[in-house]
Amino acid sequence: MYSLMMILGILILDRITKYMAVEHLHKIDTFPIMEGVLHLTYAENTGAAFSILTGRQNLLIVVTGMVIVVMCYFFWREKKHMSAFANIAMSMVIGGAIGNWIDRIMFDYVIDFIDFRLIDFAIFNVADSFIVVGAVLLGYTIIFDKASA
Repeated sequence: MYSLMMILGILILDRITKYMAVEHLHKIDTFPIMEGVLHLTYAENTGAAFSILTGRQNLLIVVTGMVIVVMCYFFWREKKHMSAFANIAMSMVIGGAIGNWIDRIMFDYVIDFIDFRLIDFAIFNVADSFIVVGAVLLGYTIIFDKASA
C-alpha cells in the first residue's frame, strides 16, 4: 500500500511543480537560484532523455505506456519478494515515468525546469529526478541486496 501512496505522492509533486513552472517560469524564461550554478528555466522537451527521439511523440507515448504497464505488472507481481529498499526504488521509477507520460499525452512534450548549469547539464524535472534516483537505487539493490533478488 505504501508503494501506491509513494507513486501518487510523486505524481502530485510532479504535477504541482510543472504547474508552477508553466505559471511562473514560462513568462520569464529563467530564474537564477544560484547564478551560473542552478536556475529554474522553462523548457518543453519533445524528445526523451537528453532530447533523443525529438518530435516522435506518438512513438514515445506508446513505448512509455508499454514500459509502464510492464513495470507495474512486474512490480505488483514480485513486490512481496522484493526488499523495502527495492520497493521504494521501483515506486520512484514508476511514479516518475507516469508523470512524464502524462505530460506527453496532455501537451505533446514534457515540461522541464531544473537547469543545473555548473556542468552544463540538460534541463530536467522532478519526475526525471525520481526516475534517475530510483534507477540507481534499484541497480544498487540488484547488485548488493540479496533480499531483492
